[in-house]
Amino acid sequence: MDLAILILLGAALLFLLLLVIQSFRKGGGSSISLMQQEVLSLRGQLADAMLKNQSSVNQQLAQITSQVNSRLGQMTEQLQKSSGDLNTRLDNAAKVVQEVSKGLGSLQEATKQVFEVGKDIAGLQEILRAPKLRGVLGELFLGDLLDQILPKAHYTLQHRFKSGEVVDAVIRISDNLVPVDSKFPLENFKRIIETASEEERKPAKRKFIADVKKHIDAISGKYILPDEGTFDFALMYIPAENVYYELIIKDEAIETDKGLLNYAFQKRVIPVSPNSFYAYLHTILLGLKGLHIEESTREILQNLARLSGDFDKFRGDFELVGKHLTNTKSKFDDADKRLAKFGDRLQSLSSADDSPLVEETKKLPL
Repeated sequence: MDLAILILLGAALLFLLLLVIQSFRKGGGSSISLMQQEVLSLRGQLADAMLKNQSSVNQQLAQITSQVNSRLGQMTEQLQKSSGDLNTRLDNAAKVVQEVSKGLGSLQEATKQVFEVGKDIAGLQEILRAPKLRGVLGELFLGDLLDQILPKAHYTLQHRFKSGEVVDAVIRISDNLVPVDSKFPLENFKRIIETASEEERKPAKRKFIADVKKHIDAISGKYILPDEGTFDFALMYIPAENVYYELIIKDEAIETDKGLLNYAFQKRVIPVSPNSFYAYLHTILLGLKGLHIEESTREILQNLARLSGDFDKFRGDFELVGKHLTNTKSKFDDADKRLAKFGDRLQSLSSADDSPLVEETKKLPL
């Protein structure tokens, strides 16, 4: 706005100068004097306007400078804060990168270990191809499970019968034995797993069932020997849950008389897996505790019977002593009465009137 005023004043001054020049050309002295006065007046006004405009410009410049300094200060603070946040984030990122590097190192080490375990598993598979070694492994699993649950006095590993047959384990319940044999029909089971089509799977399943039936027949014929103290049944321990599942749970003929489980029951053989055998063993353990309680109760009853006989003898002796004491008391009472009578007589004799006898005694010559 001040700039516009200055422009207008400059234009007015220029206009007056033009008028002065024109008047001067016409020769008007009075007009020249008047014009000079107006020019001087305009010059003064122009000077005052310039001073006011300069003061206003200085104030505005000071305000703008103050605002610029304030914004610069705010921007500096924001930049410092942003720089601090950026440094913190960079530090956190560096820590994350370091942890990721450590994790990658651990992952690499774990991968190596998994690779080594894979080699060991492959080696174990090669070892387990031998049926004899698979049988040994099943026996180890069986012995370890028995050792975890039952007291050592209630089971025996590698029990030999009179016929020379050796069963993997027997469980001792009172005076009887429960034969337990470990079977690991792996070959035909692997064929079932490795078959790609259902048509190939069915004959492999039939061979698998036939193999298991042979094991069932062998257990039933060799180890169920009541003449040697066994119960009229035996357990077939299958040390792999997936084999047990394929064998028993997934049997297509399980609801018919042709099912493998029904065949095993007919042969008095009970198939068990690690999980079901664990439950069987705990049930047997509870039964053993019940037998122990029964034996303890029997011993307690026998001791009570002996104590009752001893008590009867003591009561007879006590009654006899009571009779003797009663007789003694009766004799004592009789003696006490006699003693009292004897005392009374003595007293009566001593208190009798003996004065004539004394007088006669005095009359006797000395």
